[in-house]
Amino acid sequence: MSITPFPDIARFDARDKVRGKTVYSADVPLPGLLYAMTVPATIAKGQITAIDVDSALAIPGVVRVLTANDTPAPPPGQEGSPPLPPMLVMAVSYRGQPIALVVAETLEAAIEGAEAVRATYEPEPFVVLFEDADAPRQDTDSPTFGDADGAFAKAVTTVEAVYITTANHHNPMELLSTTAIWSGGRLTIYEGTQGSNGIKNTVAQLLQIDRKNVDVVSPQIGGGFGQRGEIPRHTAVVAQAARLIGRPVKLVMPRHQIFHNSRFRPQVQHTVKLGADAEGKMISAHYDCLQQNSRRGRYRADWYHAGPSKVYGIANYRGTSGDLRLDTHGPAQMRAPYEHPSSFAFESAVDELAYALGRDPVELRLLNDTKIDPSNGNRLTSRFLNECLTRGAQTFGWSKRQFPPGSMRGPDGTLIGWGVGAGVYQAAMHPAIATLRISADGTTRYASAGHEMGQGMRTAIAQTLLTGLRIDPSRLTILIGDTTAAPQHSTAGSWGTASSVPVAAAAAQRMTAALMELLDGRDVPGNMHEQLARVRRPFIEVEIAVAAPGQGPSDIDKVRGGAGAIAGLHGIYPEFTALSYIAHFVEVHIEPRTRRIRVPRVVSVADCGRVISPRTASSQVRGGVIWALGAALRETSETDPRYGGWLNADLAEYHVSVNADIGDIDVSFIDEPDFDANASGVKGIGEIAMVGAAAALANAVFHATGKRLRTLPIRLEHLL
Repeated sequence: MSITPFPDIARFDARDKVRGKTVYSADVPLPGLLYAMTVPATIAKGQITAIDVDSALAIPGVVRVLTANDTPAPPPGQEGSPPLPPMLVMAVSYRGQPIALVVAETLEAAIEGAEAVRATYEPEPFVVLFEDADAPRQDTDSPTFGDADGAFAKAVTTVEAVYITTANHHNPMELLSTTAIWSGGRLTIYEGTQGSNGIKNTVAQLLQIDRKNVDVVSPQIGGGFGQRGEIPRHTAVVAQAARLIGRPVKLVMPRHQIFHNSRFRPQVQHTVKLGADAEGKMISAHYDCLQQNSRRGRYRADWYHAGPSKVYGIANYRGTSGDLRLDTHGPAQMRAPYEHPSSFAFESAVDELAYALGRDPVELRLLNDTKIDPSNGNRLTSRFLNECLTRGAQTFGWSKRQFPPGSMRGPDGTLIGWGVGAGVYQAAMHPAIATLRISADGTTRYASAGHEMGQGMRTAIAQTLLTGLRIDPSRLTILIGDTTAAPQHSTAGSWGTASSVPVAAAAAQRMTAALMELLDGRDVPGNMHEQLARVRRPFIEVEIAVAAPGQGPSDIDKVRGGAGAIAGLHGIYPEFTALSYIAHFVEVHIEPRTRRIRVPRVVSVADCGRVISPRTASSQVRGGVIWALGAALRETSETDPRYGGWLNADLAEYHVSVNADIGDIDVSFIDEPDFDANASGVKGIGEIAMVGAAAALANAVFHATGKRLRTLPIRLEHLL
């Protein structure tokens, strides 16, 4: 299908950001504001027998110290819902767990007060290392279809290997923060979150108040990546402090405490078995994933199969998965939460199979294309994975690649390797409700669900509105992440653009129709603001609701009532499966003596449906690639086996990629709309951007050295 690409407009919020005018949740000025600091537990597991707060209260400026006695016990959760996060409790489940909150007139006094709090503990034995787990794995039902065992027995060529992905932490630039203020019996929370409605509901339940009396505002997020998708336990504690004291309270959590209190990507052991026939068709796949989890964690191990079971046309698949329970905080979503680690293992195994077959790795992937979701028989909507592979190979110059490992070298002896990896990610959608007001004074106000965390949601909405409306772009206000402006849903799982753009397009269409009805055939010159002024109409406001495929009015009602209604989980809809696709090509240079790995260039081609905002979409892919390279070469969260907790809990020792690590990243898009997925034809890009890139790097390292490394991160000592 031939379409006209959207123009490459600047980010909607770029000017404010470069001038330092963007307001984040911790920047909101409030009169009489107090400052808070949490007190972390210094044991990994046990009971608090006493807390001495007298020394803290004696510090000038300290107003109050909250302990478990000051926070209510969580009420019973709703049936079928996860348990509510506890506030302050006497039982310690992981090192760094907040046990008290010090509130003071200044930040310095709050910090000094937190350091003065002394707790007495009754410690209990604990286990924090994956290899030291003190209980057998807990298995989970996982996707299985066809006869994987029978097909594997008939396979001409087979491979089997174990891969390890270690624990990682998000580390967005913005620290976690909560500001709470009570006024007239209402609670307002300012917090950078991916789920303002989730915070509204959870805090209301924990404080045992009506959710109608809670407002949550998330103006901007300085990076989310899944970290802001969970409801942190400190949010309700800060709100309780503001209620007890009668003044607004702000907490900005230090990064070392964030490491211990935010969720993280768990360590996973992946076992992959692949079998192919004589022509190279993959006829059997076995994939077992064993992940670290907390004692009561609900992070699902079976979801690692979402990608491997759909990326190729493998008709016989056996999935198994399980948890190892440890005494850490619970893991949860982190960018491409299941698909990044599973694609490293699965795409590495596909590369091993290619070499076992003596086939080019790109050729093998092209051969195993499918138009049917093998896990359920659904029709796949727009699937352009082979086009991603073909275009990427051409751009990269893959035809010049020499097949044997270790056969490509630079003039100075540098080992050169070229690797490829592919991936899929769900094209999910959430119903949304929007209001649009255009005024005669030249302003336009748009309010809907969604959260801006730097991914460019406001830019995509602005692009959609400005394409469909004749309005002044400089006076357009877009309100998202604000429960006072519109019903909110969480922004995660790459459904942000696919949920926000269709409703914005529908709002623009309804507004155009409403204005035409008002003008009633009159030829009134000017843009929409000027037309309203000329007919003496102060404004026009419209409301629109858009549901996902297979949904109806009841799902819209769920959103109005504060509940979620995600459609397309794992890409599966009633009549089809919709996915985003990507192919990454990576070149590595390995110094012959030190074995330092450099990545001079990457080519990434994505199929994410219609590209609404080329600039922010390209930025998303580059960011995902950079993160994948960091995860492959540097990032790991080191566990302290002596005392529990994380050893490298800061940016000095948790190594992320910096500018000097990054070479050229060439990004392009297929840009073909998927109108099955939604009326705008868009699919997600934020998560798929990362999927398969770590495997492409690892495969390139094998091509350069002949050494197959199956554990991330890949370090110098692994190649010496």
